[in-house]
Amino acid sequence: MSRASSPRPPSTGKASTEPSPAPAAPRRTLKFGPRASIGLLASILISLLASSSAPTPLYAIYQQHWGFSPITVTVVFGTYAVAVLAALLVFGRISDHVGRRPVLLMALLVQAAGMVVFITAGDVGTLLTGRVLQGLSTGAAVGALGAGMLDIDARKGSFLNSFAPTLGTASGAFASGLIVQYLPAPTHLVYIALLGVFVLQAVGVLALNETVRRKDGAVASMVPEFRLPRSARASVAVAAPMIFAVWALAGLYGALGPAITRTLVHSDSVVWGGLPLFVIAGCAGLAVVVLRGAGTHTMMLISVTTLVVGVATTLVSIGSGTGGTGSVIGFFVGGAISGVGFGSGFQGGMRLVIPQAQPHERAGVLSLLYVVCYVGLGVPAVIAGVFVVHGGGLIQTSREYGIAVIVLAFVALAGLLLNGRRTESVRHIAVVRSEDAVSVETPVAQASEV
Repeated sequence: MSRASSPRPPSTGKASTEPSPAPAAPRRTLKFGPRASIGLLASILISLLASSSAPTPLYAIYQQHWGFSPITVTVVFGTYAVAVLAALLVFGRISDHVGRRPVLLMALLVQAAGMVVFITAGDVGTLLTGRVLQGLSTGAAVGALGAGMLDIDARKGSFLNSFAPTLGTASGAFASGLIVQYLPAPTHLVYIALLGVFVLQAVGVLALNETVRRKDGAVASMVPEFRLPRSARASVAVAAPMIFAVWALAGLYGALGPAITRTLVHSDSVVWGGLPLFVIAGCAGLAVVVLRGAGTHTMMLISVTTLVVGVATTLVSIGSGTGGTGSVIGFFVGGAISGVGFGSGFQGGMRLVIPQAQPHERAGVLSLLYVVCYVGLGVPAVIAGVFVVHGGGLIQTSREYGIAVIVLAFVALAGLLLNGRRTESVRHIAVVRSEDAVSVETPVAQASEV
């Protein structure tokens, strides 16, 4: 109540000795510092990718319960990738306009709803619904997460943008396999655990500081378009084939890996089913850590080499598909070597492109790179599923898939070499022009001295 409207006490002629009321203490809201903020964003990215790979060991159980064909497995796998693509195209740039926090909060709530759908799933249709919700949530979040980490710390953010997805993919598949194999409620417990994680992370997002200012154009940014900053176009042209190749390889291990392992090991254990994706993604994460100090060009060359050697080793080990100790060991050794190619190629591609984008362009550029990732992850896997059923079968299809990945790696190598020559040519022209300028200026300087 204001002083003008407050009733005055009767005057006594003496100064008041009563203390004036203390001002109310300002309300304090919990806000994370930079280290906690970037840690939370990285953990969300890990959780989203872990959630995406968590159903992989469960496909065999779903197949036994519901009696669907191998092509349905790849359709379920591909549905997630298509949903991610749709969300990337529609919501990929929106966090540049409305802020990172609102996008992340909504994405986590949708992801939590997806976990509830999986917990209650009773048929393929419900499974597909859960995968769609997962994909929409992940596609909306990855651009905001990646850009948010770069907003806080460009160096750490660039590293975590490469490391977190591989760690999430590896941990989701393997942890899910262990839970399904050794703990009760195999088709429920993993999703209940993830549901709890997403709810806690949503609460954490409320304590994040916003890293971008709101600006107009949010609705217009939701119109799908492929627009790259001119400064990033050449880098994307070089990085895209490699990123596509390494994520196509992840699609091979995610969609067909469990079936290949069961054929080689002659075991129905879901731990074996999740192990191939864990090996490739785990080695990819290790490569990201070990090679973080290497140059981008060197990293991309390492990726091509290890990808070709690893996939070739895998194809030889598969052989006729009859199994045996040698085949199993070769299959996982090939996966480990290929994983190094996955990690180095993904990190190299990110490092090649990200520095070319301005802060207000980061979410859009990152979303476009993830479009390439998920096209590579989903489309080849679905095509492979069709060929498994209607073509040459599992082993022949895996062999053809691997050859296609090797071809893509060589395409990426050609682009890398051409870009290197183009850069060297530009440098040479600049040096020549500089020398010409010096040769013209020198006689003038000598004449003035005379």
